[in-house]
Amino acid sequence: MQKQLEIHLQDEAATVVAGRSLAENLDNGLVLYLDGVLGAGKTTFCRGILQAFGHSGAVKSPTYTLVEPYELAKRKVFHFDLYRLGDPEELEYMGIRDYFQPGHICLVEWPEKGRGFLPEADLIAKVVPEAGGRKLTIMSGSELGSTIVARML
Repeated sequence: MQKQLEIHLQDEAATVVAGRSLAENLDNGLVLYLDGVLGAGKTTFCRGILQAFGHSGAVKSPTYTLVEPYELAKRKVFHFDLYRLGDPEELEYMGIRDYFQPGHICLVEWPEKGRGFLPEADLIAKVVPEAGGRKLTIMSGSELGSTIVARML
């Protein structure tokens, strides 16, 4: 059964906190799709997730490299930005399957660009600008995702 959580985020700091909150509810690997227009706050949300796992440096969207790996003390996190992907088949050439391993956390911005070559999402986070901030909707896409959303509720 799909579960859903909606949160109003007043600013960038609240978006980072929401990412941290999600990360604190993860026990294992996860595939997270991030949906939203350019500049909505998807990468800011990812920054919160990465910070929760111990990353202290800058987090930028890997628009040109397609993937940014983070080998952290407790997790391997891979942040994808497929915005500039010309053809989903390009993901095969970059060895996409090697990233989506048990225990890995894969954060995928613009997942629709990789349709047919990406595994299904455990969670989908949609970030939408709205008056006075952003609206974050987190939806489950798998049984694991439902468990995580239930913990967050």
